[in-house]
Amino acid sequence: SEFIAEDGNEKFWQFLETVRELTVYKQGDSEYSYYNLILKKAGQFLSNLQINLLKFALSIRAYSPTVQMFQQIAADEPPPEGCSAFVVIHGKHTCKTNEIKKLLKKATKRPRPYLFKGDHKFPTLKEDVPVVVLYAEMGTKDFVKFHKVLSDKAQKEEIVYVLRHYVQKPSSRKMYLSGYGVELAIKSTEYKAVDDTQVKGVNDTKEEEDEEDESDVQGFLFGKLKQMHPDLKNNLNEFKKHLIETSNIMEPLKVWELQDLSFQAAAQIMSAPVYDALKVMKDLAQNFPIRARSLTRVPVDKKMRNEIEENQKHFHEILGIQPGEARLFLNGLHIDLDFHDPFSILETLKLEGKVMHGLHELGIKEEVLSKLMRLHIHPTDDNYALDIRHSSIIWVNNVEQDHSYSIWPASYQELLKPAFPGVIQQIRRNLYNLVLFVDPLQEDTGDYMKLAELFYHHDVPLRIGFVFILSTKEEVDGNEDAGIALWRTFNYIAEESDISQAFTSIINMYHEVKDGNVLTVDHVKDVLRSEYPHADVQSILDVRSEYDEGRKAGATFYKKTGLGPLPQALFNGVPFNREEMDAAELETVILQRIIDATGFFQRAVFMGLLNDHINAVDFLMDQHNVVSRMNPTILGSGRRYIHFRPTSVPFEVEDFSTFSFLDSQDKSAVISDNMKYLTKKAEDALYAVTVWIIADFDKPAGRRLLSNALKHLKTSSHTRVGILNNPSSKIKEENTAIARGILTAFLTQNNSNLKSFLSKLIKEETAKSLAAGTKIAKFVIPGMDDSTFEKKYNTLGLDLIKTHQMFCQEVLKLLPGQMAVVSNGRILGPLDENEFYAEDFNLLEKITYSTSAEKIKAIVKEMGNSSKR
Repeated sequence: SEFIAEDGNEKFWQFLETVRELTVYKQGDSEYSYYNLILKKAGQFLSNLQINLLKFALSIRAYSPTVQMFQQIAADEPPPEGCSAFVVIHGKHTCKTNEIKKLLKKATKRPRPYLFKGDHKFPTLKEDVPVVVLYAEMGTKDFVKFHKVLSDKAQKEEIVYVLRHYVQKPSSRKMYLSGYGVELAIKSTEYKAVDDTQVKGVNDTKEEEDEEDESDVQGFLFGKLKQMHPDLKNNLNEFKKHLIETSNIMEPLKVWELQDLSFQAAAQIMSAPVYDALKVMKDLAQNFPIRARSLTRVPVDKKMRNEIEENQKHFHEILGIQPGEARLFLNGLHIDLDFHDPFSILETLKLEGKVMHGLHELGIKEEVLSKLMRLHIHPTDDNYALDIRHSSIIWVNNVEQDHSYSIWPASYQELLKPAFPGVIQQIRRNLYNLVLFVDPLQEDTGDYMKLAELFYHHDVPLRIGFVFILSTKEEVDGNEDAGIALWRTFNYIAEESDISQAFTSIINMYHEVKDGNVLTVDHVKDVLRSEYPHADVQSILDVRSEYDEGRKAGATFYKKTGLGPLPQALFNGVPFNREEMDAAELETVILQRIIDATGFFQRAVFMGLLNDHINAVDFLMDQHNVVSRMNPTILGSGRRYIHFRPTSVPFEVEDFSTFSFLDSQDKSAVISDNMKYLTKKAEDALYAVTVWIIADFDKPAGRRLLSNALKHLKTSSHTRVGILNNPSSKIKEENTAIARGILTAFLTQNNSNLKSFLSKLIKEETAKSLAAGTKIAKFVIPGMDDSTFEKKYNTLGLDLIKTHQMFCQEVLKLLPGQMAVVSNGRILGPLDENEFYAEDFNLLEKITYSTSAEKIKAIVKEMGNSSKR
């Protein structure tokens, strides 16, 4: 059950239903028969490959610790006396099903139990109900009794039903070792003083043989036997050899006998019949010291020896493997035996097997399957960077152009010159760029300003930029808003002197602010009057100030970036996390980032990727990890996917009654096979990125999400868009008018008309008109097949929307009305109302296309498959 649970919670509970009373067979049958029965039951949910992996997992007891963990949790409850199954409801225990109702009455007033990551929760979406934990041994009568009651209540969404394994009387039998290996440690244990002036004669060998004959071999004195039966000497030698080989006594080996021992072991394995080769190999691995004596007499074929030596030479040249070394490769993946054990190898086998099985089910085999398996399609770099080539960033300095850096060398080759560790090389290039997003009125803004001043005045080769987040109101009085006053003063000083002087003046303003206070209009005025006594302060700060240009740009850019709460800092476009944004630590963090970036630039210069004709910032912003917007939902490492597989029987997506009986994978296949798509052009091309929009399109938020997707589609040549409706209320004709209109258009109209019609239908004024009673036929655009559309709209019914809603709830795990986006099977959601803009769809396409879809598309093109697949 634990093995199946890893393939999906739904499968776990389906398997549970098939083995409800399976332990009745345990009493009459042998353990082996019972084991085969369980494998047969599991085979209903697993492929042949997975069954083999399950056998491997059972043989190494891979899931015994999990079962034991639940056993330990049950012991800590503790279990009531004499109960083979019991439930715990918010701290209260019972062994009787008829007491469950009573314990549920006041359960919510008691503390909720802590649920573990590995707990098995009955599939239900409602979480704000009492939690009932069942401790039982699945397959027993007592388990069935509780399971029936609890599963009924869970289906009615009265409880959260959790199952934990519990065996009342665990077996006391010891666990046997499932496998082992031994090695032959070669060392000399005999030391003799030999007079090398005495040359051995020819008869020495004969004397040794005579000594051996006098020794006892398993009770036989072969010397005496040869004297008594000289005519049987050859037979006696063979018999003696047989006794030595079958003996478990480890005889010392001569040095010359060890020379070809590994070749002889290989020859022994190869000479065995194919069906016995693995058994022979296992026997040699587990009994090598005992078998070593017999192996010394195995002849090695010259052809085989040459082949092994050629392989050794090849592996040494290609993989650096020395003769005698052992390496394990799994589908080309190197499994380091110093770090991996059978359990981690099992995990790798399951991952590889899952991918291979999925591809095989799609009809992909042999060479194409091998090509797809070799693709590196998982993103390895989570350090995404924002493009900092934006006009709203105010750069205080420019290392390449400012006079103060003019004596520094400008060639990138300087990076390759020796330098002391930790020393930052001064090169007249904008290699290191710091951008600070600040609200001038926040308390800690002054700390970041002073930090920027520190880097600026100490000639660190760091280009510093600011983005001021200010009020976006049309008219704001600088005499009342310190942030606006700072902005207008900055612009005035920049015009009168330069940006460098304006930056210095802002620093002086923050030096006036005492610890724990915030910037005020008086601070701004004091510095302005002190440094520019002739300035007309009132006209500079006034509502109609001529120094207000560009005030809204910073706030607009900040919103577009998708960055989190202010303040924010970027180094070469990469954001700092919240821990690094501690003003006291930020100086050290920035210096470390500079040192780390130096190594990156050194490699680029050495490899010829960066030369003196390339702009440093352009080079940085052309890297694969640079994006136009930060969205944790898209860029986060936690990813959830729909498991697609082809169905053997075609189902109609409008057949709701049949659809409701399918499992999750079949539901996904039916939805996928029946999905209609909208693309940029009407051509039958192969689109690498498939996006599904999930929302209630009769609500404004759902229509905005679809509108943003359509905006993105105008500029995209890689994406196709499909829709799923997830109604937030009970499905009726009155509250699904727009959703039915959208679905009908997808089913009946061509690509160009569909786009125009959708753009019109999702406008708010259209929604208001439809709500007021206007017929949808009034919104049909010129060129549409209006008769076909109207006929389909009137006969569409509600089953298609019910099917969509069931898929959203049971497969995507969304509550009614919740929004989500699915990109190439990856589920992003649930989404907030204003979480996904057109820029987010651009980002999603870029990430999906660059990490996987582009490479897969190239192989699919070679296969010659159409976009319909």
